[in-house]
Amino acid sequence: MADAPTLDSLLPPEMAHKAEAIGVKKAALDAPSMFMLAVLAGAFIAMGAVFATTVWAGSGLPFGVSRLLGGVVFSLGLILVVVGGAELFTGNNLIVMAWAGKKVSTARLLRNWAIVYGGNFVGSVATAALVFLSGQYELGGGAVGAKALAIGNAKCELAFLPAMFLGVLCNALVCLAVWLSFSARSATDKVLVIVPPIAAFVAAGFEHSVANMYFIPSALMIKEFAPDEFWLKAGVSANTYRALTWAGFAKNLLPVTIGNILGGVALVGVVYWFIYLRTEKKGDA
Repeated sequence: MADAPTLDSLLPPEMAHKAEAIGVKKAALDAPSMFMLAVLAGAFIAMGAVFATTVWAGSGLPFGVSRLLGGVVFSLGLILVVVGGAELFTGNNLIVMAWAGKKVSTARLLRNWAIVYGGNFVGSVATAALVFLSGQYELGGGAVGAKALAIGNAKCELAFLPAMFLGVLCNALVCLAVWLSFSARSATDKVLVIVPPIAAFVAAGFEHSVANMYFIPSALMIKEFAPDEFWLKAGVSANTYRALTWAGFAKNLLPVTIGNILGGVALVGVVYWFIYLRTEKKGDA
């Protein structure tokens, strides 16, 4: 007799096998599908960033409360990725679990990361351009645009090592959110387990490479192309945001990306492979 269906969440050993199987499927995707799914993920994360920026603008709330609220709404991005289906570079760091078990080759792993990173970049920057062209940054008397500028400038001011370690901490939480989603048996389960880790990383000010592919270009577009009327309404000046440059964008993205890889791979993927899958690999040898 077949086992009766259950609504209980999967336990960690089962989650590890699911993570490994998903990693194999992700690595085997054809390049065009992988790239387009990555473009979607970049756009999804960007929409979470738009949501958070709008909520933060002129909120007047205490710092911690404002950060928490922004983090909760930013989680929209990963919810869309996980439930809607898309390829996100930071979450795909968990493919290392299949790689460690020799189910995915090094070439396949790096191919996935490279294609997905590029697609995430295209989706995020394209969304930044669409949001700029919509004039959404002028909402609240320019408060949304002023907040976007402040966010982008602050990210460009980060030194290499702080940016890298903020990236490590960020992707540990992002990969934990993805890991927890492997336990889910419904869309509701996935949403509920995704929100707390994502809200935590945003509230704490950790750095996410794909989110920054939206935050910084969005701020740069406002700085370079916003009309004079915006600056008058917002009560700010472009000269205030001196660190906000394309070179500053690259200076942020490199260490944050390195940190994201270290956090996702070393602090989550390899750890769970070691605990739940290592002995099986040893037994098969």
